[in-house]
Amino acid sequence: MSRKALVVIDIQNDITKHYRDIIHRLNSAIDWAAESGMEVLYIQHNNLSAGTRTFKPGTKGAELVPELKMASDLVFVKTKASALTSEAFSDYIRTNGITEFYLTGADATACVKSTGYNMVRAGYTVHVISDCVTSYDLKKIPEMLDYYASKGCEVKTLEEYRRRSNVQEEPS
Repeated sequence: MSRKALVVIDIQNDITKHYRDIIHRLNSAIDWAAESGMEVLYIQHNNLSAGTRTFKPGTKGAELVPELKMASDLVFVKTKASALTSEAFSDYIRTNGITEFYLTGADATACVKSTGYNMVRAGYTVHVISDCVTSYDLKKIPEMLDYYASKGCEVKTLEEYRRRSNVQEEPS
């Protein structure tokens, strides 16, 4: 049986005002994952480029947003788009035998996209919770959901995943 994890990507103060549109559902997804026995893993982006002002290590902008529910202290820092570029994250999932992932977070056109694509390429099972991702450009979300599906990710709403896990857990 594969181990599963919910991955919350870059819900930080500098990300986008649109995180507020999904924070309630995202916190519900965190509750669902924890209740289902999944690991809850948080990804935090640090921008090391000299020419930018956002996501700078040690700043308020780089901190996870205060509204985000913390179901674990497993916060992994990355400096590139894909969460798999974080050695600590990659080592953790490998050491713990986690092979199935439910992705949430921001930005749907950048870090969530790169993480999903690279996880599928690495042979992992990837699900994108469609109503728990956001972007700077909300008009691009439908295009991104199609992209995820075309690259091998399963894309469903939180409610669809909840219903499916409830059906699977009922005795036969």
